[in-house]
Amino acid sequence: MNFILKVFEFHYKMISIKQINEKDIDLCYELDSNTISLWSKKQWINEIKKDGIKIFGLLLADIVIGLCVMHVVLDEAHINYFVVNQKFRKKGFGSYLMSYLIKHCEKLKIKKLILEVSQTNITADKFYTRFDFYTVGVRKNYYKDGSDALLKEKKLSIKKI
Repeated sequence: MNFILKVFEFHYKMISIKQINEKDIDLCYELDSNTISLWSKKQWINEIKKDGIKIFGLLLADIVIGLCVMHVVLDEAHINYFVVNQKFRKKGFGSYLMSYLIKHCEKLKIKKLILEVSQTNITADKFYTRFDFYTVGVRKNYYKDGSDALLKEKKLSIKKI
């Protein structure tokens, strides 16, 4: 048991989060291609150029193992993309990234986070529920496969200084 704990602590000492910029688009596209294949390379390029877009990379040593694309509009943020490399899932890395995003949004005085998740993606839905995202709506036949999107929202507390 102690050995597992030491390996876990070692991983977290090597983990970091950085804001992704245009020179890192190939890394984003590569991770996306090897996981959920949501966007083409052109879509990644267009996404990073939009006003209000923030892309955060979760790095283990210098390898990008997770990504989040967030669109900030006034006092709301919409998570457009959230993924962790399959080899690193269920090991706390996604939770580390989500916790970082929530703290970052609170510092920006964001009042709520919004995202969509397929009703068929039970693992992701459970993950978001652990972070107090609640279903506030359904978008019928939203995805290419005909599945509905659950519109989820998390209210954030704004810290008073």
